[in-house]
Amino acid sequence: MKVRHKILVIDDELHIRRLIRAALERADYAIVEAANAREAVERLREERPDIVLLDLGLPDRDGLELVPLFKQQSDTTLIVVSARDATEEKVAALDLGADDYLTKPFDTDELLARVRVALRNRLTRDGGNLSLSVGDVTIDLIARTVTKGGREVHLTPKEYAVLEQLARFPGRVITHKQIMNEVWPHEHEHHVEYLRVLIRTLRHKLETDPQQPRIISNELGIGYRLRLGVDSLPADGGAG
Repeated sequence: MKVRHKILVIDDELHIRRLIRAALERADYAIVEAANAREAVERLREERPDIVLLDLGLPDRDGLELVPLFKQQSDTTLIVVSARDATEEKVAALDLGADDYLTKPFDTDELLARVRVALRNRLTRDGGNLSLSVGDVTIDLIARTVTKGGREVHLTPKEYAVLEQLARFPGRVITHKQIMNEVWPHEHEHHVEYLRVLIRTLRHKLETDPQQPRIISNELGIGYRLRLGVDSLPADGGAG
């Protein structure tokens, strides 16, 4: 199953939200909406979107005030979509931390292009990969698909989220804490056993022999790594 990128659309005008939703859903994105600043803050915390599309003319708070707040609270990519077309407004939004600025009225094809660029930049900004192959498993982080032997593998959202953390930086050890902070961000108490269960499930879906894993290796007491050189897996890189 493809795990879709999530986009938060913040705009007080219902017809604008409907227009954006229709365009994004046709492109197979998952959409979350907010009609004011209060809802937007809640949705950001609860949904952890990949991208935020932010209108500046909100009824309860100026959208410019939300830009630094959102960038402090999340690593989301923020694109301002506003009728304010003055240069100083654009400069202010970008200086406050917005990643892009699109002026209303806009062409939906341009909006989709801006979203695609934002997703590529999001995946590569820290040196991460856009796609990679490990043995007969291919992980496409832009399309959010995983295939094994050319056939798509069904993953739950949390299974994909764990795999994505490993796939962005193959060969690097990703600690238990790093993974759990991303996959279970609202848990007051993290239980490593949750992660171990998901890793076991992933191995059953991706490994040729889950009891002798050669793709997802365990770094005892530390975390996990996705191995590109599956043929050179050391003896201590197995299950756990």
